[in-house]
Amino acid sequence: MKALVALGLSALALGGSTPGVSSSTITLGSSGPLTGEAAAAAGVLRGADAYFKYVNSRGGVNGRKIDFKYLDDGYDPSRTVQNVRQLIQQDNVFALFSVVGTNGNLAIRDFANASGVPTVFSASGATTFGRDYAKYPLTIGYLPPYAEEGELYAKHILVTNAKKAKVAILYQSDDYGKDLLSGFRKGLGAKARTTIVQTVGYDPTASDVQSQVAQLKASGANTFCIFAFGKFAIQAFQYANKLGWKPQIYVNDVASASSIMQIDPQTTAEGSISILWGKDPATPKFKDDAGVKLAAKIIKKYVPGGNPSDGFLVAGMAEAFSMVDALKASGKNLTRKGLMSAVTHMNEANNPFLVPGVKVHTTPTFRFPISSVQLQRWHKGHWVPFGGVVSAKP
Repeated sequence: MKALVALGLSALALGGSTPGVSSSTITLGSSGPLTGEAAAAAGVLRGADAYFKYVNSRGGVNGRKIDFKYLDDGYDPSRTVQNVRQLIQQDNVFALFSVVGTNGNLAIRDFANASGVPTVFSASGATTFGRDYAKYPLTIGYLPPYAEEGELYAKHILVTNAKKAKVAILYQSDDYGKDLLSGFRKGLGAKARTTIVQTVGYDPTASDVQSQVAQLKASGANTFCIFAFGKFAIQAFQYANKLGWKPQIYVNDVASASSIMQIDPQTTAEGSISILWGKDPATPKFKDDAGVKLAAKIIKKYVPGGNPSDGFLVAGMAEAFSMVDALKASGKNLTRKGLMSAVTHMNEANNPFLVPGVKVHTTPTFRFPISSVQLQRWHKGHWVPFGGVVSAKP
């Protein structure tokens, strides 16, 4: 009997009682659009996977290697649910990490929490993932909160063009787009009624937004907010160009990667404003940056055919760096409770893939890991950061 008890204690010390943890591995799972119209965001998962492989090559985390399983959902929340059920029930993952997209994360939140599986550092900035922790204690996002992003754009307009700005807004008609829109309205305050001349939502399952852009142009707006993702953001630029519309454009973070912006008609894209929190390797300012150079080295070795200028890859590495920090802080006796304690006590100021001055900070009652950003302006085919790092706290 003593031998059996000793054996059981030994297994517990090695993490044998925790799903997804063995004496030598930690299994993490994720889901995202590896194919389809939002496939550019697959770079987030591939970048994270590459960073984990880099860490594994250097001994792993507390003696364990990270096994990262990520599945394709084509940006379809119903497929995200199927994938997560497989990851939890069949692959027995320790935790879900960097699940891509607001709607996919919303679709899995109840099930993952009921299953006792942490969903950490999700690739979404939906305010609910940081705000509603009392109801969903095992869920936490990573990106700057969308509502605060929208508020920052509004405040920039008030500072630079408060009297003349007439704003038209294209937004995805779901929690993601509405989050940005509500934050933008809040940022304008009493001036929202007179400044916003038109808002038009679009269904993320639609084929295009041509009619919406035409409607927004017809409003007489001289400022255009593109709160859209993937092909819809690209179409917004293209249709504005086709219509000969030359407004001041604000484009939300998830559609601002240089790889996307360079596709847009440059005469229309010129002067667009967005935010940044992670280092975009295509930005000249970061050309000789140590973190960008490290990312390029990792991409070359672990992402076959990967483009070292792909900002999505570097964003994924930023998230993975924070995940590794959390796993290290969780200790050798790795448990899900220990992981959640670590991710809600983050104070990371050394992430090499984040813009200088941007920290990863959380507490049990403040669950917005990235809560500061910098503004940037598109100029001659690349982003130019301007101003200092500012707060994006809810």
